[in-house]
Amino acid sequence: MVRNRRVSLFLLALLFILTAAGPCRAQSVGPQGAGQEPGQRSFVTFQKYSASENEKILKLFEGLRVADVTDGMDLAGLQDVGLMDPEIHALWRDTENFQHRICGIAVTARYVPTNKRASKMTPEEYKEWYGKWYSEISPEAFVDLLGPGAVVVIDGAEDGDTGTIGSFNTLVWKSKGVQGVVTSGGARDTDEIIKEKIPLYLKRFGRGVPPGRNEIESANRPIMCGGVLVRPGDVIVADGDGVIVVPREHAELVAKAAREVLAGDKANRRKLYEKLGMPLDRTVMAD
Repeated sequence: MVRNRRVSLFLLALLFILTAAGPCRAQSVGPQGAGQEPGQRSFVTFQKYSASENEKILKLFEGLRVADVTDGMDLAGLQDVGLMDPEIHALWRDTENFQHRICGIAVTARYVPTNKRASKMTPEEYKEWYGKWYSEISPEAFVDLLGPGAVVVIDGAEDGDTGTIGSFNTLVWKSKGVQGVVTSGGARDTDEIIKEKIPLYLKRFGRGVPPGRNEIESANRPIMCGGVLVRPGDVIVADGDGVIVVPREHAELVAKAAREVLAGDKANRRKLYEKLGMPLDRTVMAD
Protein backbone atom coordinates (compact mmCIF):
# COMPACT_ATOMS: atom_id res chain seq x y z
CA MET A 1 0.00 0.00 0.00
CA VAL A 2 2.85 2.38 0.88
CA ARG A 3 4.57 1.67 -2.46
CA ASN A 4 1.35 2.32 -4.40
CA ARG A 5 0.87 5.57 -2.52
CA ARG A 6 4.39 6.72 -3.41
CA VAL A 7 3.79 5.92 -7.08
CA SER A 8 0.53 7.89 -7.01
CA LEU A 9 2.23 10.89 -5.38
CA PHE A 10 5.00 10.75 -8.02
CA LEU A 11 2.48 10.69 -10.88
CA LEU A 12 0.56 13.61 -9.37
CA ALA A 13 3.78 15.62 -9.05
CA LEU A 14 4.74 14.83 -12.65
CA LEU A 15 1.29 15.86 -13.88
CA PHE A 16 1.59 19.16 -11.98
CA ILE A 17 4.99 19.90 -13.57
CA LEU A 18 3.73 19.15 -17.08
CA THR A 19 0.61 21.25 -16.55
CA ALA A 20 2.62 24.19 -15.22
CA ALA A 21 5.02 24.00 -18.15
CA GLY A 22 2.17 24.45 -20.63
CA PRO A 23 1.77 22.77 -24.03
CA CYS A 24 4.85 21.89 -26.07
CA ARG A 25 5.53 24.19 -28.98
CA ALA A 26 7.20 23.11 -32.21
CA GLN A 27 10.24 25.18 -33.08
CA SER A 28 11.44 25.97 -36.56
CA VAL A 29 14.81 27.37 -37.45
CA GLY A 30 14.51 30.42 -39.69
CA PRO A 31 17.20 32.41 -41.43
CA GLN A 32 18.42 33.88 -38.16
CA GLY A 33 18.00 30.67 -36.17
CA ALA A 34 15.22 32.16 -34.04
CA GLY A 35 12.18 30.28 -32.78
CA GLN A 36 8.54 31.22 -33.14
CA GLU A 37 6.52 33.71 -31.14
CA PRO A 38 4.04 32.15 -28.69
CA GLY A 39 1.08 30.78 -30.59
CA GLN A 40 2.97 30.59 -33.90
CA ARG A 41 4.04 27.32 -35.45
CA SER A 42 6.24 26.78 -38.49
CA PHE A 43 7.60 23.35 -39.32
CA VAL A 44 9.51 23.68 -42.62
CA THR A 45 13.06 24.69 -41.77
CA PHE A 46 15.67 26.32 -43.97
CA GLN A 47 19.16 27.72 -43.67
CA LYS A 48 20.76 31.07 -44.35
CA TYR A 49 23.72 30.98 -46.75
CA SER A 50 26.48 33.52 -47.26
CA ALA A 51 27.08 35.31 -50.55
CA SER A 52 30.26 33.29 -51.07
CA GLU A 53 28.41 30.00 -50.47
CA ASN A 54 25.76 31.01 -53.00
CA GLU A 55 28.38 32.04 -55.55
CA LYS A 56 30.19 28.73 -55.15
CA ILE A 57 27.07 26.62 -55.70
CA LEU A 58 25.92 28.69 -58.69
CA LYS A 59 29.23 28.11 -60.45
CA LEU A 60 28.45 24.38 -60.34
CA PHE A 61 25.11 25.03 -62.08
CA GLU A 62 26.42 27.47 -64.69
CA GLY A 63 25.14 26.56 -68.17
CA LEU A 64 23.07 23.59 -67.02
CA ARG A 65 19.66 23.07 -68.57
CA VAL A 66 16.46 22.01 -66.83
CA ALA A 67 16.79 18.64 -68.61
CA ASP A 68 20.30 18.11 -67.20
CA VAL A 69 19.24 19.09 -63.69
CA THR A 70 16.22 16.78 -63.88
CA ASP A 71 18.54 13.89 -64.72
CA GLY A 72 20.83 14.93 -61.88
CA MET A 73 17.88 14.86 -59.49
CA ASP A 74 17.14 11.30 -60.65
CA LEU A 75 20.65 10.22 -59.64
CA ALA A 76 20.11 11.80 -56.21
CA GLY A 77 16.94 9.73 -55.78
CA LEU A 78 14.68 12.74 -56.31
CA GLN A 79 12.63 11.61 -59.30
CA ASP A 80 9.80 14.02 -60.11
CA VAL A 81 10.85 16.30 -57.25
CA GLY A 82 11.20 20.03 -57.83
CA LEU A 83 9.62 20.23 -61.28
CA MET A 84 7.09 23.05 -61.34
CA ASP A 85 3.78 22.74 -63.13
CA PRO A 86 4.47 23.27 -66.86
CA GLU A 87 1.80 25.98 -66.85
CA ILE A 88 4.52 28.18 -65.34
CA HIS A 89 6.36 29.06 -68.53
CA ALA A 90 8.80 31.58 -69.97
CA LEU A 91 7.23 34.89 -70.94
CA TRP A 92 9.78 35.16 -73.77
CA ARG A 93 12.56 33.04 -75.27
CA ASP A 94 15.89 33.87 -76.88
CA THR A 95 17.09 30.94 -78.99
CA GLU A 96 20.31 32.70 -80.02
CA ASN A 97 21.92 33.68 -76.71
CA PHE A 98 19.47 32.04 -74.26
CA GLN A 99 19.06 35.22 -72.24
CA HIS A 100 15.70 33.92 -70.99
CA ARG A 101 17.39 31.22 -68.91
CA ILE A 102 17.64 31.51 -65.13
CA CYS A 103 20.10 30.03 -62.67
CA GLY A 104 20.03 31.48 -59.18
CA ILE A 105 19.20 31.31 -55.49
CA ALA A 106 15.60 31.60 -54.30
CA VAL A 107 14.35 34.63 -52.40
CA THR A 108 10.67 34.02 -51.76
CA ALA A 109 7.44 35.93 -51.19
CA ARG A 110 3.82 34.89 -50.72
CA TYR A 111 0.87 37.01 -51.77
CA VAL A 112 -2.72 36.25 -50.80
CA PRO A 113 -6.10 37.64 -51.85
CA THR A 114 -7.04 40.59 -49.68
CA ASN A 115 -10.18 40.76 -47.57
CA LYS A 116 -10.00 44.53 -47.48
CA ARG A 117 -12.08 46.78 -49.71
CA ALA A 118 -12.34 50.54 -49.96
CA SER A 119 -15.42 52.60 -50.69
CA LYS A 120 -15.60 55.07 -53.53
CA MET A 121 -13.04 57.85 -53.03
CA THR A 122 -12.08 61.22 -54.33
CA PRO A 123 -8.89 61.36 -56.43
CA GLU A 124 -6.99 62.76 -53.45
CA GLU A 125 -8.29 60.05 -51.12
CA TYR A 126 -7.49 57.36 -53.67
CA LYS A 127 -3.90 58.58 -54.03
CA GLU A 128 -3.42 58.41 -50.25
CA TRP A 129 -5.09 54.98 -49.99
CA TYR A 130 -3.02 53.68 -52.93
CA GLY A 131 0.25 54.79 -51.34
CA LYS A 132 -0.60 53.31 -47.95
CA TRP A 133 -1.42 49.96 -49.54
CA TYR A 134 2.12 49.65 -50.90
CA SER A 135 3.78 50.98 -47.77
CA GLU A 136 1.70 49.24 -45.08
CA ILE A 137 -0.34 46.34 -46.47
CA SER A 138 1.74 44.99 -49.31
CA PRO A 139 5.30 46.31 -49.18
CA GLU A 140 8.01 44.42 -51.07
CA ALA A 141 9.62 43.31 -47.84
CA PHE A 142 12.06 41.03 -49.63
CA VAL A 143 13.84 43.73 -51.67
CA ASP A 144 16.55 44.33 -49.08
CA LEU A 145 17.43 40.63 -49.31
CA LEU A 146 18.11 40.74 -53.04
CA GLY A 147 21.62 40.62 -54.44
CA PRO A 148 23.72 39.12 -57.24
CA GLY A 149 22.48 35.67 -58.20
CA ALA A 150 19.06 35.96 -56.55
CA VAL A 151 15.83 34.74 -58.13
CA VAL A 152 12.54 36.18 -56.88
CA VAL A 153 10.06 33.31 -56.47
CA ILE A 154 6.47 34.30 -55.73
CA ASP A 155 3.50 32.29 -54.57
CA GLY A 156 0.59 34.25 -56.01
CA ALA A 157 -1.55 31.37 -57.23
CA GLU A 158 -4.84 32.53 -55.76
CA ASP A 159 -4.54 36.31 -56.04
CA GLY A 160 -6.73 36.56 -59.13
CA ASP A 161 -6.19 38.98 -61.99
CA THR A 162 -3.42 40.85 -60.20
CA GLY A 163 -0.18 42.12 -61.69
CA THR A 164 2.08 41.94 -58.66
CA ILE A 165 5.02 41.93 -61.09
CA GLY A 166 5.48 44.75 -63.59
CA SER A 167 8.05 46.49 -65.74
CA PHE A 168 9.12 48.89 -62.96
CA ASN A 169 9.66 46.65 -59.96
CA THR A 170 11.39 43.97 -62.03
CA LEU A 171 13.88 46.61 -63.19
CA VAL A 172 14.46 47.58 -59.55
CA TRP A 173 15.14 43.94 -58.73
CA LYS A 174 17.42 43.57 -61.75
CA SER A 175 19.43 46.59 -60.60
CA LYS A 176 20.19 44.63 -57.41
CA GLY A 177 21.55 41.65 -59.34
CA VAL A 178 18.44 39.49 -59.65
CA GLN A 179 18.74 36.82 -62.36
CA GLY A 180 15.02 36.48 -63.01
CA VAL A 181 11.54 36.03 -61.57
CA VAL A 182 9.26 33.01 -61.16
CA THR A 183 5.63 33.32 -60.13
CA SER A 184 2.56 31.13 -59.86
CA GLY A 185 0.55 34.33 -60.18
CA GLY A 186 0.41 37.05 -62.78
CA ALA A 187 2.40 39.90 -64.26
CA ARG A 188 1.50 43.02 -66.21
CA ASP A 189 3.44 45.40 -68.50
CA THR A 190 4.63 42.23 -70.20
CA ASP A 191 5.53 43.96 -73.48
CA GLU A 192 7.98 46.16 -71.59
CA ILE A 193 9.34 43.24 -69.56
CA ILE A 194 10.12 41.43 -72.81
CA LYS A 195 11.79 44.51 -74.24
CA GLU A 196 13.81 44.95 -71.04
CA LYS A 197 14.95 41.31 -71.41
CA ILE A 198 14.12 40.38 -67.83
CA PRO A 199 13.71 36.59 -67.53
CA LEU A 200 10.20 35.93 -66.23
CA TYR A 201 8.34 32.67 -65.76
CA LEU A 202 4.66 33.06 -64.99
CA LYS A 203 1.34 31.27 -65.02
CA ARG A 204 -0.89 34.02 -66.38
CA PHE A 205 -1.22 37.71 -67.13
CA GLY A 206 -2.46 39.96 -64.33
CA ARG A 207 -3.90 43.31 -65.31
CA GLY A 208 -4.94 44.88 -62.00
CA VAL A 209 -2.65 46.65 -59.52
CA PRO A 210 -2.23 45.02 -56.08
CA PRO A 211 -4.13 47.66 -54.03
CA GLY A 212 -7.58 46.26 -53.29
CA ARG A 213 -6.64 42.87 -54.77
CA ASN A 214 -3.80 41.20 -52.87
CA GLU A 215 -1.46 41.68 -49.95
CA ILE A 216 1.83 40.17 -48.91
CA GLU A 217 1.60 37.34 -46.39
CA SER A 218 5.29 36.60 -45.84
CA ALA A 219 8.74 37.30 -47.21
CA ASN A 220 11.64 34.86 -47.49
CA ARG A 221 9.80 31.95 -45.90
CA PRO A 222 9.06 28.52 -47.41
CA ILE A 223 6.33 28.75 -50.05
CA MET A 224 4.65 26.62 -52.68
CA CYS A 225 5.06 27.66 -56.30
CA GLY A 226 3.85 25.57 -59.20
CA GLY A 227 3.08 22.68 -56.88
CA VAL A 228 6.63 22.62 -55.51
CA LEU A 229 8.10 23.52 -52.12
CA VAL A 230 10.55 26.41 -52.47
CA ARG A 231 12.69 27.45 -49.52
CA PRO A 232 14.98 30.47 -49.34
CA GLY A 233 18.40 29.32 -50.50
CA ASP A 234 17.20 26.57 -52.84
CA VAL A 235 18.63 26.58 -56.37
CA ILE A 236 16.32 27.65 -59.23
CA VAL A 237 17.00 26.64 -62.85
CA ALA A 238 14.64 27.69 -65.64
CA ASP A 239 14.64 27.56 -69.44
CA GLY A 240 12.28 26.78 -72.30
CA ASP A 241 11.41 23.46 -70.65
CA GLY A 242 10.10 25.15 -67.50
CA VAL A 243 11.35 25.55 -63.93
CA ILE A 244 13.02 23.16 -61.50
CA VAL A 245 13.84 23.69 -57.82
CA VAL A 246 16.85 21.89 -56.35
CA PRO A 247 16.78 21.43 -52.56
CA ARG A 248 19.94 23.12 -51.33
CA GLU A 249 21.17 20.11 -49.36
CA HIS A 250 21.31 18.07 -52.59
CA ALA A 251 22.55 20.84 -54.88
CA GLU A 252 26.23 19.88 -55.14
CA LEU A 253 25.50 16.23 -55.94
CA VAL A 254 22.79 17.17 -58.45
CA ALA A 255 25.02 19.72 -60.22
CA LYS A 256 27.92 17.28 -60.64
CA ALA A 257 25.66 14.59 -62.08
CA ALA A 258 23.92 17.10 -64.35
CA ARG A 259 27.29 18.34 -65.63
CA GLU A 260 28.16 14.84 -66.81
CA VAL A 261 24.81 14.56 -68.57
CA LEU A 262 25.36 17.86 -70.39
CA ALA A 263 28.91 16.95 -71.43
CA GLY A 264 27.73 13.64 -72.90
CA ASP A 265 24.84 15.30 -74.71
CA LYS A 266 27.12 17.93 -76.26
CA ALA A 267 29.62 15.34 -77.45
CA ASN A 268 27.00 13.11 -79.02
CA ARG A 269 25.12 15.93 -80.72
CA ARG A 270 28.38 17.40 -82.02
CA LYS A 271 29.07 14.16 -83.86
CA LEU A 272 25.62 14.36 -85.44
CA TYR A 273 26.19 18.02 -86.38
CA GLU A 274 29.39 17.02 -88.18
CA LYS A 275 27.74 14.06 -89.87
CA LEU A 276 24.89 16.27 -91.11
CA GLY A 277 27.20 19.10 -92.16
CA MET A 278 25.61 21.53 -89.72
CA PRO A 279 27.70 24.48 -88.51
CA LEU A 280 28.75 24.04 -84.89
CA ASP A 281 27.11 26.30 -82.30
CA ARG A 282 27.44 26.92 -78.59
CA THR A 283 25.06 24.10 -77.69
CA VAL A 284 27.57 21.48 -78.83
CA MET A 285 30.83 23.14 -77.79
CA ALA A 286 32.65 21.59 -74.84
CA ASP A 287 32.85 23.65 -71.65
